[in-house]
Amino acid sequence: MAVTTTDHMVPHKSTVPATDGQQVDLFVREHDGTPSGPPAAREVVLMLHGRSIPVLAGYDLQYTSYGWADALAQAGYDVFMMDLQGSGRSPRPRMEDPCNVNPNEQGAINPPLSGARTASYPFVLTNSQSDQDELGTVVDYIRSIRNVSKVSFIGWSAAAFAMGPYAIKNPGKVESLFLLAPIFPPLGPSNPPTLPAPGFPTHVLTRTGFEQAWTNEVHCTNQREPGIVDVVWGALMEEDPIGRTWGKVLPATGRPEGVSRFRNFVTWGWNKTTAGQGGVLGGSVPVLIVHGEFDKTANTTPPSSNPVLDFHVPALYDAITGAHKLLVTVACAGHSMPWEGQHSNLHALSKHWLKHTSVDGNTQGRFTMDENGNITPAP
Repeated sequence: MAVTTTDHMVPHKSTVPATDGQQVDLFVREHDGTPSGPPAAREVVLMLHGRSIPVLAGYDLQYTSYGWADALAQAGYDVFMMDLQGSGRSPRPRMEDPCNVNPNEQGAINPPLSGARTASYPFVLTNSQSDQDELGTVVDYIRSIRNVSKVSFIGWSAAAFAMGPYAIKNPGKVESLFLLAPIFPPLGPSNPPTLPAPGFPTHVLTRTGFEQAWTNEVHCTNQREPGIVDVVWGALMEEDPIGRTWGKVLPATGRPEGVSRFRNFVTWGWNKTTAGQGGVLGGSVPVLIVHGEFDKTANTTPPSSNPVLDFHVPALYDAITGAHKLLVTVACAGHSMPWEGQHSNLHALSKHWLKHTSVDGNTQGRFTMDENGNITPAP
């Protein structure tokens, strides 16, 4: 099927404290695989990234069969992917200053900072409300240009902090919710702190740190393809023209290895109480939750004594009060499933969900998926 790709810059009045009230443009890429026909026939999907991975590296990896968004477009969907402020190709205010990097991570910047390291912006960059505001702007933009009333959501990792609460507040705009490895603190805060919250705006991820965190969740022979770490790291560097000049200089090339910059953010309003509000999730908004059996990122192991940092995916399934909810645990997969051997089965599962909002005819329950894509009830 022919797929048309269009990059959009969506105008938005910022509610990020650093740029509050300013007009900014949010980056959105569209892969349109919808056959020609009446606008009412369009089936529209919006994909949102998590904390540290920009949307194109996560959903649009240009390498063999890993492009999740393209797989959905090839199946006939009109697929949009968006970067929030502080990530990818959307604005990254205050993040160009190395003094605004997490002090514990400034050693990754090369050349090292000299003299006093006084941050020009000593605050956390974004927050739950600004993320939901940006998501809402893009949802309304898509609904307008594609003449649809509802959009199906796909979110990975910390995307749950924006997509979950947004769906609860705006069920008339959300067709369904597919959450991959959602970050969910059952006892997290319900109310916002005073904003802007003290801290720093920028984290940096090194290639070594990226590979090690992923390796910690690899436990099957065919879970990760040889060379895929370099492929994904290259995609991350492609999305960060400043960060790729900051890393240590590699003797073999004489060029920096680079770091991947990502926003620091403060969250609230996503916990076992708020997830069940009004019976919206699992009610008017069907929910499919998917996570890998080795995912230690979305499942804190051992549990943390800090409720803000204690994450448990099955707890989200339990917290959703509506009946239309499913939980699928994927064998031989971790938090980085879109880049692992199970990615094709993940694509197939999402296509089935978007078409039927069910898993093998089921609209409720816990299931497991093996390496061949077979789905069976969980023990």
